[in-house]
Order: sequence, then structure tokens, then C-alpha cells
Amino acid sequence: MAAAPDEHSDEHPADLARLAELHGVATTYRPAPDRTVQVPASAVTAALAALGVDAAGPDAVRAALAARERELRERLLPPTVVQWSGEEPPAALTALPAGTRLRVRTEDGEERDGTGDLPLGVHRLTAAAPDGRTGEACLVVAPDRLPAPHGRSYGLLVQLYSLLSRRSWGMGDLADLAELAGWAGRTAGAGFVQVNPLHAAVPGAPTDPSPYRPSSRRFPDPVHLRIEDVPEYAYAEDRERLGELLERAGRLRADVLDKGALIDRDAVWELKREALELVARVPLGPGRQAAYDAFRAAHGQALDDHATWCALAEVHGSDWHRWPDGLRDPRSAATVRARGELADRVEFHTRLAWLTDGQLRAAQRAAREAGMPVGIVHDLAVGVHPAGADAWAQQDVFAAGMSVGAPPDAFNARGQDWGLPPWRPDRLAATGHAPYRDLLRALFRYAGALRIDHVMGLFRLWWVPQGSPPTDGTYVRYDADAMLAILALEASRAGAVVIGEDLGTVEPGVRETLQRRGVLGTSVLWFERDWEGDGRPLPPERWRADCLATATTHDLPPTAARLTGDHVELRDRLGLLTRSAAEERAEAAADTAEWLALLGSLGLLDSPAAGPPGSDEEEEIRAVHRFLLRTPARLIGVWLPDGIGDRRPQNLPGTWDQYPNWRLPLAGADGRPVPLEDLVASPRLRALLEVLR
Repeated sequence: MAAAPDEHSDEHPADLARLAELHGVATTYRPAPDRTVQVPASAVTAALAALGVDAAGPDAVRAALAARERELRERLLPPTVVQWSGEEPPAALTALPAGTRLRVRTEDGEERDGTGDLPLGVHRLTAAAPDGRTGEACLVVAPDRLPAPHGRSYGLLVQLYSLLSRRSWGMGDLADLAELAGWAGRTAGAGFVQVNPLHAAVPGAPTDPSPYRPSSRRFPDPVHLRIEDVPEYAYAEDRERLGELLERAGRLRADVLDKGALIDRDAVWELKREALELVARVPLGPGRQAAYDAFRAAHGQALDDHATWCALAEVHGSDWHRWPDGLRDPRSAATVRARGELADRVEFHTRLAWLTDGQLRAAQRAAREAGMPVGIVHDLAVGVHPAGADAWAQQDVFAAGMSVGAPPDAFNARGQDWGLPPWRPDRLAATGHAPYRDLLRALFRYAGALRIDHVMGLFRLWWVPQGSPPTDGTYVRYDADAMLAILALEASRAGAVVIGEDLGTVEPGVRETLQRRGVLGTSVLWFERDWEGDGRPLPPERWRADCLATATTHDLPPTAARLTGDHVELRDRLGLLTRSAAEERAEAAADTAEWLALLGSLGLLDSPAAGPPGSDEEEEIRAVHRFLLRTPARLIGVWLPDGIGDRRPQNLPGTWDQYPNWRLPLAGADGRPVPLEDLVASPRLRALLEVLR
């Protein structure tokens, strides 16, 4: 049943609506099953323009519609054809005219007639019809399901920067990650450690601390390196200078762990960059040189572009839109000249990408050697910063003048604009989804599993035109079959599990499709209620099995704060409440009480607290995790701060400078930072993990 259009709605003439449909641009969306909202015609027109379609006026719309219909009528093949292993041939092939001749060039270069018995891979398909028409397509032959976890396991969830040891340089690093994985696998029986995105950040003053707005998703950030673990460090000549840098790093670390300072990513990077300059002067040994050459060959132009952007950003600033005209184009003669002039800096940043990749793979090896069936779970952000390296190098596949966000919903009436430029689905399809394939391949080099933030973006994304509020956006559809097939192919080649973050409003059918293909979902305790029934907490047997089940996430209050109501007090202090604090407290207390009552009724509280919620906090947190074990979930995640009673969220949505998002070290219930060495000795953490063993 359609609702009356809201105040932003415009009527969509039939031709414009048809044109939008043929390009995957929505003219309406359904925030609830019984409500349909029209999007503004201006958003539809802007989205079409970003796809290279002129819809500015009735004449332009008619011309564009006629051209699109003619194109679809005359083409033999769509840009991408998916053949799922063991399933019927796709409609794109069965609908071809009788007598059409098909030829396939496999990704290994083999020429074949027809599409029967093809190996898994991304191949080139050509078709020649009896009427003289010809067509080409990218043919993805994919396994019908992604790899599944080997049995059931539990793991730790942590923001890596927050995991400081007494050896790190002021923020957690990849050696700390390897140490945590080795300890958790061997002594606590954990199967994985999930971390925040470790993508390369946009450098600046200050650097955007959010790991979800990276410069590049394909290459990792060298700020995560453990400098002393780089083999060439031992042979660097200026030992006096390195000693001074180590002393300064020690002071940075002490400021955070002992004096209550926030994590200062920029200060950490300044020290590490200077140390790496000294280390990079050491020639590589023959074996190391061969490995470095192989890395450069594997990543090719993409690595060269990334390192070139980093070098240019040092000279011209980190927003490429403000660079001299010629340098804004990665393929211009001016950029070629600049790359030559800055060859030493390009080489430096290329070397850093390789070093970071090596320590990432070492962390995964450490996890697997400790007996973890999965290992390190890496996080893929939904997009990239508009000023960063990927947006510069891949301008042809990003939609100019658009950013990704979310429409209004029950939690955010104004909608959201994340400031991330979306990929153009048409350009992705024209390249055989090459940027996406290359991104996945790079991440799976060192990931035992991959978490995909906002996995619904494989199907559609909410595009917000520049200068418009998030309410005035529209959904643009992607080739989900192709995106899932490529994901299944690359995950299978790597033997990696994939977890989709599917919280919030999800289009009907999406969760079912993801489940059918083997993508695990994400279930968070406080959101799992019988929303279609009485709204009460969902009993464990009614949870889905194909998911990662957790008590909380990096964007939500830690469990101790939820149990004690501290999360309401924090939002009240920061002026973030939209109604009275008394109402918020009452609702939060009622919510917690309902869950504790369910835990008690299931016999999961060893000694039910006599006092109010939170009065026996440690036991209640253990009971929450006993509950998660009662669900059929394949993976159980423990938010590491929950193991030591930390009450502060790592990120508080809706804040910028009012709260130290992404800059807090792990801390105990008293707010004092807890280094890795003390963390693993914590009786509280050990008692919680014993529940999960």
C-alpha cells in the first residue's frame, strides 16, 4: 500500500521513471513493508547524470530512453554473465537466438567453443548470432557457495589501534595483533580475532581517525607496522637516531598507558615514518628483493598509482582536487613526469605497502599456527575518502558528485551521508568488475575471513547528490549476482569465510540470497527481538545459525555500559538525547531487565543478582555470552573491552569532536588503560573466555 508522498516528493513522468528503471535508479523506496516513499525527481536526474545519462528535460529524457531501449534491444549479451557451478545456464545464454556461436577465452588464455565444463574463473565470452550481431561479456564461473567455517568457534573483536602493548609505539600494531592471536588460540581456544579496517588512511593534520573513511581499501596503512620486526631494521646504520626515535615512541606509549592521553595517530606516524626512512636505505637481500619484485608485479599499476598518490600528497597536500590541473589525472603527461621526478618517494611508499602486507600475512600465519581455524578477520569498509588515492586513481569508476549514505529510518529521521563516493555500476560492469576483483584478491592475501561493512551495498546503495540533504537521495542498483559470484570465487580461492554486516534496514530477499550463497550475517544481542510478534527478546533457539553472534559492536555501548545504564548518561552529558534523560533511562533499564529476566529463566545466571541490573556486572556479562552459546550461531564474537569491563564505546555515532572516537586505548572498569601484557593476565577476561571454551 503506497503512502502519500512526503514533502520532498515529486511526480515522476512515465518516461523518466522508465529511463531510471532501465539504469537501476529507484524512483521510490520502501522503508517499511506497508509504506512506499517517492524520491525527488531531482535525485533521480542527478543519479542518472552521474551515470552519464542526460535527463535534464522531457526532450533529453525521451532521447536517452530511446537510446537505452535500442541498446538493450540490439545487444546480444549483458556486460557480465554469471554461471554458478552446478546450476542451470543463466538466462542471458538460454535467451540467445538459436544457432548463436559461443567462444570462451579462459583467464588462463585457453580458447574454447561453447560454455560447457569451464573451470572456475573470470573468462571472456564472445557470441556471434546468425543475424550478424556479435557481443562480448565477462563470464564469471563461480562456486555455488562460499567457504563455510570449519565447525563452530568463538573469537575476539578488537580495534587494533586500541590494543597497545609495552612494545608498541603509542598505538596497537601488527605485532600486537600476532601476539594476541597466538595467545588466544593456544591458551583460550579462540578461533579468530576480528579487527577494524586496516586500510591506508588519508594523511592530514589531523588525519581522519575513522578507519571507515580510508584513502585506499586495496592497500594497508603502514602506521600499523612494528618497526623493529622489519628485517632491515637490524642493519640500519644510524643507530643513534633510531635510538632517539625509540625513546620518543616510549614516551608516546607511556602518555597513553600511564598518563591518560588519547591515542595520537599522527604523532605515531611521524615517528614511524622517520624510522622507516632510515630502514628503507638498507639494501634488500636477494630473497627479500625477489619477494618485493613479485609483490610489485602482482599489484602492477594499482600499486604504482597508490605510491604515486602518496608521493604527490607529500608535495601538494592530501586532497587531489586541489592539485595542479595536470596532476589531477593519474594518466596525464604531467603525472608521468612527476612520477619520474619523485621516483625515490614513489619507491619509498611502494616499499611500505610491501612491508605492511608482509606483517599482515605474518599475523595470519601466527593465528593459524596457534590452532585458529579462521585466524584474522579483516574488515572491508563500504567506501573510500573522496580526496584519497583510490578516488584519484579510479576516477573513471566513481560517480562524480555523489556520496553514499542511508535514507531516513526509525533511528535517524534525517538520513545519513557518509561522504564516500560510490562506484558506478555501469563502469564496474564494463571492466568485468575488475576494481572489485582486485580489491578482494588483495585483502584475501592475508585474511582468514572478511567482514563486509554494509553488505547490502552489493545489491544497492543510497546515493546522495552533492549539496543535497540525505533525505533527497535515491537507491542505485548494482549487479548483485556478479558481485556475489566474484566474492564467492575469490573467497574460495583463498579458503576464506565471509561475514556480511547486515544490521538495520535490509531490502526483502537480500538476507535470504546472502545465506543461500554462504555469506554469514551479523546478529547483535540487543537487536534480536521478535519484531514481528510481541517484540520481546528472541529466545536462543530462534536465532539464525549462519551468522556471527555478538553482544555488541564498535558503534554500540560495551556490555558493562549497557547493563549499568552508563551509555545513557554519556549521551546525556554530550547533549545527544532527543527526549528527556528520565525517559531514556527508563527505557534502557526496561530493555536490560527483559534480557536479564530471559537469561535467568534459562538458568544462565549462576547467581542471579539480588540488586538492580549491573550490580553483579561480571556474572551478567558471562551470562550474556552463555546465552550466545545457546544460539545456533556458527561464530560467536567477544568484544574484547567486555572482557575487562571497559564502559566507553570506541565510536559514538552522531559525534565528531565532542567525543574521542577511534582514539581510546583498551581500559578496565576504572577507566585505566590496560596494556596487552596485563590484558592476557586479567582474571576477569580469563573467566569470561573460560565460559566460551
